[in-house]
Amino acid sequence: MEKLFIADEKDVRKGYTMDVYFERTKKILESCGLSDTEVCAEITGSSLPRGWKWAVFCGLEEVIRLTEGLPISISAVPEGTVFRTRTADSVRVPLVNIFGAYTDFGVMETAILGMLCQPSGIATSAARTKIAAKNKTVLAFGNRRMHPAISGVLDRSSYIGGCDGVSSRIGGDIIGQEPIGTVPHALMLLMGSNDAAFKAFDRVIEKDVPRIMLIDTFSDERTAALEACRSVNDLKGVRLDTPGSRRGNYKELINEVRWELDMNGHRDVDIIVSGGLDEVSIAEIVDTSVSGFGVGTSISNSPTLDFSMDLVEKDRRQISKRGKFGGRKYAYRCPRCFEMGVSLRPDDTISCGCGCSMEMVEREILRNGKRVGKERTPSEIRESVLEQLRTVGEL
Repeated sequence: MEKLFIADEKDVRKGYTMDVYFERTKKILESCGLSDTEVCAEITGSSLPRGWKWAVFCGLEEVIRLTEGLPISISAVPEGTVFRTRTADSVRVPLVNIFGAYTDFGVMETAILGMLCQPSGIATSAARTKIAAKNKTVLAFGNRRMHPAISGVLDRSSYIGGCDGVSSRIGGDIIGQEPIGTVPHALMLLMGSNDAAFKAFDRVIEKDVPRIMLIDTFSDERTAALEACRSVNDLKGVRLDTPGSRRGNYKELINEVRWELDMNGHRDVDIIVSGGLDEVSIAEIVDTSVSGFGVGTSISNSPTLDFSMDLVEKDRRQISKRGKFGGRKYAYRCPRCFEMGVSLRPDDTISCGCGCSMEMVEREILRNGKRVGKERTPSEIRESVLEQLRTVGEL
């Protein structure tokens, strides 16, 4: 059987997935006797896509697991930090600082950046979607839109950004939650009717799985909603996945289904909607009686953030390429408005334009290859993200 076009963990760790010029750089440095040159490399962002004012830093735990055991030290802002890429005077904010011999970690640059750029974009889109949903339930359904090799990354990042549940087994295991899902249209089509499919689900599937029935396969949504109520014991909710070609005014369709459920004594049955939703379309229907949203492509296909790694010190002397600011820097942030600051000192006093004093947000996470502090769970990181959004009044 032919191998799939994916890298396994061993490929990543041994540098098989790296841009080849990092391997060549290491070879040259070793041949020139520069293997022991100590550096500080910082990871910063240039700007944010789509006019975003802030982003959610995500993927750091995987970077720790990748680099743990290497003879290097790392300091970084905590995973889940809501940040801006630049200060008010346009200095790039260092999100990660790496210390050690360049030949000990340089070949990992491709992997490290990939582990931060894509997850941070996904987490940011998830957070923005959660805001648009006005804190109603948001479920991550985007795995089918991306390569299966990164399903766990997609689900973890979506959850950390604010999604309430994920759909894959691997994602559920990573975040420590049971995966969530209803049924595909294929079940109704193969069973021949809504009623047969609804009853089969209720009979076969474990009772601790919430009964949420998909109601747009064959018939009018309000008719199918009542059919689900008759067919399923302890019905939790109904899901509308109505195609755009049949949707018309989605808000009115949702209200019509809600009215029919209420009129027939089913006020406790929730309505979940899905199908091509994003933060804009969610904002248009969030004030209806919808209880939650299933969101796929708009989160999983989020724009990646443009992070880069640059050397800013060599043997403790400031260096930098053109366009970058040399020297090891510390990241500061205002606790009220989340404006960012940068200093060459870890004990500086930086005043924010809003009148608050900024706080240094960088933390040591790896010291000579050993983890500093305990690992935070995805749920702990997610809650910190939601609390930050509440602090700045976004949620």
